Amino acid sequence: MATRSRGSRPHRILSAALIAAALAGPVTGTTRPEAVPAPVPAPVPPLTAATPAALAQRYAAGRAEIQAAARMAVRYGHHWRAARLDEMADPARHFLSFDGRDGGRAVEVLGELSRAERIAVLVPGAGINLDKYGLLRGRSLRLKAALDDRSAVIAWLGYATPSSVSLRVATPDAADVAVPRLRAFVARLRAVLPGARLTLLCHSYGSVVCGRAAPGLDVADIVLFGSAGAGVADAAAMRGPAEVWAGRTAGDWVGRLPHASIELSYVTVGLGADPVSPEFGARIFDAGGGGHSDYLASGSRALASIARIASGQADGDA
Repeated sequence: MATRSRGSRPHRILSAALIAAALAGPVTGTTRPEAVPAPVPAPVPPLTAATPAALAQRYAAGRAEIQAAARMAVRYGHHWRAARLDEMADPARHFLSFDGRDGGRAVEVLGELSRAERIAVLVPGAGINLDKYGLLRGRSLRLKAALDDRSAVIAWLGYATPSSVSLRVATPDAADVAVPRLRAFVARLRAVLPGARLTLLCHSYGSVVCGRAAPGLDVADIVLFGSAGAGVADAAAMRGPAEVWAGRTAGDWVGRLPHASIELSYVTVGLGADPVSPEFGARIFDAGGGGHSDYLASGSRALASIARIASGQADGDA
């Protein structure tokens, strides 16, 4: 569902260009992580139980895929990627799935999933891939440290995120590809852990994935932070049982963007309404100071607020 801007067609097109330029502007440098070859993952059956034995088997399969991708990266001279994959293959780390192709997709569990009463699924934004996976893992580790022992965090790099310096980051196209994958993942979690409280934590472009995946999704909370938009007109358009939260740090450059969604003849440009605006209708949490990458920084007000929401302890606005 798109939020249409008012004004003449030239004005709308100019707004679209501004959105694209503003989203790409804060990031410098380009890489091509999708150029690193990786093997086709072996097929695995759906996870049917979250017992320690079943999870250990799935984690072993994920580790084998990572090791195979590391060997191929070495074979083709991509030693930086191989080193990152060797770190990921540490037996102490637990991956439900892994695919090294096209920049990479990985789903990592932090904590003991078999006995988790609360599960926070962290959905990353643009520019996160296997070469930059450490950013997602670091945020996930800090969130896990802020939660109790009956909680687990899942770093869900389940889609090919758009490059931060591409026009794709100003459209919902990559999010629309990710939506069925996120919905299927949440449904599988709900099936094997029916009593757990599930929360989606959606950073930056990840908010578009969550916003468009939200209708009917069986989760307790959806938290949008650092978001230029959620790919929907407002929280009501997300149509589900989840409580929708939104927050923005005082220094986040996203707040200076034009928030709109413009339907052109061949593409939708823009990510929709501002999630922290009163018109959007989300519950606002206190994100404090900091910048676009500081929401899950150690000791930050935003981390404390997000942890309270994920724990089910946010009675009023966090």
